[in-house]
Amino acid sequence: MQRYLLVLKLFWSTAIAAELEYRLNFLIATLSSLTNLSGSLFGLFLFYRTGYEFKGWSWEEALIVLGVFTLLQGFSATFLIPNLNKIVQQVQEGTLDFVLLKPISSQFWLSARTISPWGLPDVFFGIIIVLYSGSRLSLNFSNYLLSLIPIFFGIVILYSLWFMLGATSIWFVKVYNVTEVLRGLLEAGRFPMVAYPALYRVFFTFIVPVAFLTTIPAQTLLDRVEFSWILGSGILAIALFYCSNQFWRFATRFYTSASS
Repeated sequence: MQRYLLVLKLFWSTAIAAELEYRLNFLIATLSSLTNLSGSLFGLFLFYRTGYEFKGWSWEEALIVLGVFTLLQGFSATFLIPNLNKIVQQVQEGTLDFVLLKPISSQFWLSARTISPWGLPDVFFGIIIVLYSGSRLSLNFSNYLLSLIPIFFGIVILYSLWFMLGATSIWFVKVYNVTEVLRGLLEAGRFPMVAYPALYRVFFTFIVPVAFLTTIPAQTLLDRVEFSWILGSGILAIALFYCSNQFWRFATRFYTSASS
C-alpha cells in the first residue's frame, strides 16, 4: 500500500505541474462550471417557480440533489474522464504494452495516472450548494458525516462504470460516442428520482444506477432513507468494482500489442 501511495503522489504531482503551465484554463473552467451550474439551477427553478414541487422534495432538498450531482460531475472531470481518454489513446497508439509490463496493477496505473484540476470548481460549487441548502434546513454535522458513506459508494459506482466503458476500447478503440451516451444518462441525476415516471425510476435505479449516485446520498443527508438502501449502495459498489477488475482482466486477453 505504501508503494502505491508513493506512486500516486508522483503521478498527481507530475500531472498537476504539467496542467498548471496553462493557468488561464482554470479561470475558463471556473466560468464554464458557473455557466453549467446556472443552467442547472434555472432548469430546477422552472419547476418550483409556480409553487409546484417534486413529491416530498422542497426547493432546498432538491438543491441538495443538484449539489451532490455537481460534486460527482467535478470528480468525474478531475479523476475519471482524463484517465479514460488516456486508455483510448494508449490502445490507439499501442503504448498500452508498456503499462501491462510494469510491476504494478495496470488497472491502478490506468485509473490514477493523471489528474485534471479543471474539474475542481464543480467539486467546490457542489459542496457550497449542499452546505447552503443544509444550513437552510438546519441539518446537523452528523447528517453530513453519515452522507459521506453513500457518496463514497456513489464515487466507486461511477468509477466502475467509467472504467468498464474505457476497457471496451480494446475492442472498439474509439468509445467517445458511447461515453456521451453514458454522460447523458447520468444527467438524470440532477433531479430527485420522483421527478421521473415510474418506469424511468426503475431504469435509473436498477439498470443505470443513477439513483445511487445522487438521490440516495441526498436522502441520507436529509435523514430519511432506509438503511437497506445504504446497504444496497455498498453491495452495488463492491460488486461493480469487482466486475470492473474482472472485466479488465478479460479485456486484456483480447488486446493485440503493438509488436504483434
